[in-house]
Amino acid sequence: MRVFILALSILGILAGANVANAGPSTTDRELVASVDPATSADEATQETEDQIGLNKAKRRDVQRRLTGLGFDTRVNGRFDASTRAVITRWQAARGYPGTGFLNTLQHQALLTESVSAANASVSGSDTSDDDRPARRRGGGGAHHHRSGGPGGLIGGVVGGLFR
Repeated sequence: MRVFILALSILGILAGANVANAGPSTTDRELVASVDPATSADEATQETEDQIGLNKAKRRDVQRRLTGLGFDTRVNGRFDASTRAVITRWQAARGYPGTGFLNTLQHQALLTESVSAANASVSGSDTSDDDRPARRRGGGGAHHHRSGGPGGLIGGVVGGLFR
C-alpha cells in the first residue's frame, strides 16, 4: 500500500512540475524579441496617436493594459503627464523611441502584448487566491476533516507541495 501511495505522490510531483517552476518570467524577453522592427522605427507623435482615434474608453483600455503589464498608471481616460511618462517607460522597455505618444503599430503591439501576458499568467497557474474559498478560523460552525486513508494522505502531500 505504501508503494502505491509513494508512486501516486511521485506522479503528482511530476505532473505538477511545470506548475511549480519558480524563477524569473521570460515573458518580457519573448515579447521584446517579437517586436516588429517597423514599429520601433516609426516615431510616434500626437498626430499618429490622433490617427488611432482613441476616445476616452479606449484611453482607459490603454491605461488598464499598461497597468496590467506592470506599468502602473491612473485609469482616468486622460493621457496626462503621468500617463505620458508611463507610455514612455513602456516604449523604452520595448525598444521603441520614447516619445510618450503611440502610433498605430505600437498600439496594436500593446494590445497583443497584454493579451499574450494575460494568457501566460492564466496558463502559468492553475488557481489563484481569488479562486479559493476563504478559510474559516476558530469559532463555531461545521468542521470538515480530511478523510483518512490513502486519499487523504495523497491529497495532503500533493496539496502541501503546491501551496
